[in-house]
Amino acid sequence: MSGHSKWSTIKHQKGAADAKRGVLFTKLSREIALAVREGGGVDPDMNFKLRLALDRAKSNNMPQDSISRAVKRGSGEGSDGESLEQVTYEGYGPGGGAILLQAVTTNRNRTAAEVRSAFNRGGGNLGESGCVAWNFELRGVVTVDIEDEERAEELGLLAIDAGAEDIQIDEGVLEIYSPIESLQDVQKSVAAENVSVRSAELSMVPKTTIELADKEAEQTLRLLDTLEELDDIQKAFTNADFSPEVLERYQTG
Repeated sequence: MSGHSKWSTIKHQKGAADAKRGVLFTKLSREIALAVREGGGVDPDMNFKLRLALDRAKSNNMPQDSISRAVKRGSGEGSDGESLEQVTYEGYGPGGGAILLQAVTTNRNRTAAEVRSAFNRGGGNLGESGCVAWNFELRGVVTVDIEDEERAEELGLLAIDAGAEDIQIDEGVLEIYSPIESLQDVQKSVAAENVSVRSAELSMVPKTTIELADKEAEQTLRLLDTLEELDDIQKAFTNADFSPEVLERYQTG
């Protein structure tokens, strides 16, 4: 598909930020709390956003006590007095790739200053609201680890029957794209095939991508890493795409 960006898969493979378990669990906790507050309550069978957040937390071995506290925080129990706020930041990386950030913060001014500093140090520019959001759309994305390309194509067809719109097969990874309302059905159809589902989530997918020259590509990858390591940044998205040579250096560096 035209909007596929390898950043959506390689950031999982690199896993540098995930090694910082405390930071990761803080982000997962906020994701759960917001899902409870905005998705329709504490029952994951009735709140699909919460179910996605819980699945992600469990796949990252988040302790059950921490999960329970996050659910209570979202429902108003055990509140620590801090109010969580969702904020979106938009900007450009070196070479002009669009970058869209989803943040959850208790202090908007602090987060804005950290994001601006990261952009400046990384050779990018923090832009105005709306400067790149037009190039992204919210979609469901199911990611499956699978080496057999023929089997991946079969799974893709099953997913399309369940409501998916597009698939992308790349180096042992199958990505399935769907409308947000079809994500649950697509996830169930794939999970029923006894394959390794890496993730199922709502993601901002670029409508078009831009391939960067090697130098700018490496700078952009480092900037994205820096941004995702900020405590308040939940997710980073880009329409920048990267050559296989750059990706190999990045993943082994």
